[in-house]
Amino acid sequence: MDRTPPHPLSDRRQLLTLCAATGAAALMAGCSFPSLPMPGRQAPAADPAYRRAAASHLYRRYPERIYPGRLPAMLYAIGVLEVVVEGSGRVGSFKWLRAPSHAPEVVTQIERLVRDAAPFPSPGSRTSYVDTWLWDRSGRFQLDTLTEGQLQV
Repeated sequence: MDRTPPHPLSDRRQLLTLCAATGAAALMAGCSFPSLPMPGRQAPAADPAYRRAAASHLYRRYPERIYPGRLPAMLYAIGVLEVVVEGSGRVGSFKWLRAPSHAPEVVTQIERLVRDAAPFPSPGSRTSYVDTWLWDRSGRFQLDTLTEGQLQV
């Protein structure tokens, strides 16, 4: 009978392998449920067609505020806003997913633009959509949904 003690690192290697496999399995399990609702979500997310309709509505409402052509490489502010739209097209609420904290005046202006643009096209039932606001120093903007892109540096 062989009485040689196991290599001191073999148990440790087995433990690390098990931990890595368990961690990877847990990560994959967490990634396999993208359609679960997020806690506190106020309305079902809109389909891409409604996001485009909402962006087009804002462009028609504020043609003088739309930045023409390709945006400069360096933007003054970028913000990601979720807007809840009631079935009638009234703005129910909005939530900043990424506010341009260095430019609080831009946050205020975007919120005012969204409120004043109501009523939005009627989604039929309460919905929400998310768009990214690309803001130039001039106060003009493009929405990511309808952007013409940016110039290269």
